[in-house]
Amino acid sequence: MTPHDDFAFEPIPGLPERPPLGESILWQGSPRWRGLALRAFYIRPVLIYLGVLMAWRVSEGLSGGGSLLGSVVYALDLAPFLLAALAVLGGLAWAFARSTIYTITSRRVVVRSGVALPMTVNIPFKLIDGAGVKVHADGTGDISLSLAKDANVSRLALWPNHRPWLLSRTEPMLRALRNPEAVARILGEALAVSAAGSETTSTSPTSNPPAYAGRPARQDAKATSPDGELAELAAAARMGGALS
Repeated sequence: MTPHDDFAFEPIPGLPERPPLGESILWQGSPRWRGLALRAFYIRPVLIYLGVLMAWRVSEGLSGGGSLLGSVVYALDLAPFLLAALAVLGGLAWAFARSTIYTITSRRVVVRSGVALPMTVNIPFKLIDGAGVKVHADGTGDISLSLAKDANVSRLALWPNHRPWLLSRTEPMLRALRNPEAVARILGEALAVSAAGSETTSTSPTSNPPAYAGRPARQDAKATSPDGELAELAAAARMGGALS
């Protein structure tokens, strides 16, 4: 049987078409499935809930005069539901991690995601007002993008790659990244360069926009600079809508 590639139509993985002349790919990566399972599909609260129900059943059996063994057997009736929740949520996290590719170019952020119905969302730098990075205990991290007020990005098209529990607006999010600080640095530099290019173009309308040499595509780049450099970069880029 010949394997089928659902994304064979993409000239470059993660992009529906080749970048136009002058735009370069700076980084590409995918989320870690364990991070998605924990923070996007909430597998831990579900397992805790089922565990509490099983403990309650044991307590109920003991309080009714039953033996410990009989109470445990009574509680194990819920074990198939626990295993099913683990399989379904873990499987969804794995499938979405496998189908999701984040791309940072010299002009935009692109999110390609979706299992049954893959969708691609382009987020030009001009729509990004700021960004924030959060590192979790497992070493993975999330980068959220704060958008301009007039930006119209579909939450449904992004799901689950948006900031959760934020109903007033939609903030795209690059989730469960292996090296979030390194990716944040790449994004901050790209935003700063883009902002500088926009200012040059606005002050010199008759001149051609400058061409910037892009970095080669990266997969899970390593962080090499201290946190102080990140802070300085964020402050320098903030004027153009950069990392904050």
